[in-house]
This record gives sequence, C-alpha cells and structure tokens, in this order.
Amino acid sequence: MGQVVNFLKMRGNRVTSARCVTALLAVLMLAGCAAPGDDGLSYAASRSATNQPFPANYRPELIAFLKTYLNNPGSVRQASVATPVQRPVRGRELYVACLRYNMRGPDGRFTGVKERAVLYIDGRLDRMLEEPDDLCANAVYAPFPELEKLAP
Repeated sequence: MGQVVNFLKMRGNRVTSARCVTALLAVLMLAGCAAPGDDGLSYAASRSATNQPFPANYRPELIAFLKTYLNNPGSVRQASVATPVQRPVRGRELYVACLRYNMRGPDGRFTGVKERAVLYIDGRLDRMLEEPDDLCANAVYAPFPELEKLAP
C-alpha cells in the first residue's frame, strides 16, 4: 500500500509518471511476445489460411518493400523473381514468391546471389524469409529488371 500512496503523491511529477508508463508499456509488450503457441507467423495463425487469394500486385509490393529493406537498393544486379505459388508453410497453404538478387556490400564488392522467400497472406506481402530452405526448390525464375532500377 505504501508504494501506491507514494505513486499517488507523485502524480504531479511528470518525469516519474512518464517512467512508470514507459515501464508498464514495456512489460505489456514483452507479455505479448511470450504468448503461448507463437509460431512466428502470428498474423497467419490468427486467420484462416485456406483459400488464400493470389497476390495480384506482388511485383509492385516487392519493389516498395525492398526499397526500405535493402541497405543499398541502387546496387542490385542479377535480380529475378518467381511467380507466387501455393506452398505449405508450417501447416498452412500460403502463396510464396521466390526472389534472387546480388548486390554490393559495404566494401563495394558484390556479395553473391541471395535467395529469399516472400510470404503473402490475404493477397498482401506479409514477410520475407532470409533462409527459404526448400520453399524455393524448383522455383521458375524470370528477370526482375524493376528491382535493378531502384534508386539509392
């Protein structure tokens, strides 16, 4: 009870109140991260992943996402993308587009071709996996010149 009384006495102190609110928000955010059954696909887990619509705007969405995702988007070369196909992802049928590109690293040299899997939920880009494992096996790639034309 003593701490409650002290808090009520300090209600005029904005610094103390701000610290308490910040601490409370941090605790609540961490509690949300520790939710049971979290499989890393929280958006998909809370929605029905059956009958997913085809992501008709997958190319423009990829470009918009990669402008912010890549450190040096103007240095991308050898870009190619595979049309999204439905694949099982942790027990759910989701549309997955596969992406390949090469880009310059911080030292100015090309780092080698990277392969990524992009997941779509409800017809929209949800996330990109840096380690696609077998999600991109047998993907049929086509040139993706729009990605190579990104301005830095």
